[in-house]
Amino acid sequence: MPITPTKKIWVNGTLVDWEKATTHVLSHTLHYGTGAFEGIRAYKTSSGPAVFRLREHMVRLVNSCKILMIDLPYTVDQLVEAAKEVVRVNDLENGCYLRPLVYLGYGEMGINPLNSPVETIIAAWPWGAYLGDEGVENGVKMKISSWNRHHPNVFPTASKTVGAYVNSSLAKVEALKAGYDEAIMLGTDGRISECSGENLFIVRDGALITPPSSEAGALAGITLNSVVEIAKDLGYEVRYESLRRDDLYICDEAFLTGTAAEVVPIGSVDDRAIGSGKPGPITKQIQSTYASAVRGEIPAYEAWLDRV
Repeated sequence: MPITPTKKIWVNGTLVDWEKATTHVLSHTLHYGTGAFEGIRAYKTSSGPAVFRLREHMVRLVNSCKILMIDLPYTVDQLVEAAKEVVRVNDLENGCYLRPLVYLGYGEMGINPLNSPVETIIAAWPWGAYLGDEGVENGVKMKISSWNRHHPNVFPTASKTVGAYVNSSLAKVEALKAGYDEAIMLGTDGRISECSGENLFIVRDGALITPPSSEAGALAGITLNSVVEIAKDLGYEVRYESLRRDDLYICDEAFLTGTAAEVVPIGSVDDRAIGSGKPGPITKQIQSTYASAVRGEIPAYEAWLDRV
């Protein structure tokens, strides 16, 4: 999805013109992939824009840097305030997508990252439905990828690491070229892990089931956590269980969750319709409640919003 430029990007504590926010071609992260990032959304509400679960995202960014041994020079509080400043200065009243990135800049070449300067940026721009309005409304076509998710002792799966997303890109491109909307990735044990950039739920006999992220080699999703809380508040049972690919084929409903994607029904997996092939009633209820919560329309979830 194309990026619509805005006015300013926060770069190492300073607001820089969009077109001047550049880096050197010999930056360490460009060559070796050591870096951490987040994807965050802000939404239009009745009292101005609000960033959804901003603090949780910045905590995960800080933790990613700790895992990668990157000495991040900013606190969670400083990153939270910087993100809100970016939304304000760019007049993003109707909501936006935010991309914080911590990367290693120009200074030294070679595998050793420890002597490279740490650079931190936060950008924001308007962004629509990641998987398209049609997918949000009617469900997406999914394919089990030939690419496995990382083994946790090959790559730190709790970190949202820049270089790790080559794995996701390979799976995504494979799915798109085969005529599908998105890929589902298996762990090295052959069980369901997650999608190329989203977590996954199935609905079976009225209960929601999702793979335990630590066992499945998946990123612990902030949207997933939000949906679990919403589902429990709506009276549904939620379970963390390992899933096989054939569990997807015969479940009653399925949907994926992620900051960029939000909550999207799954219409089919490997050309097998999920349920009726249309978004199921539980999926639609979760989707609708989530959409209201992020826009400040449900007081019970106000704590999830950072007002700008």
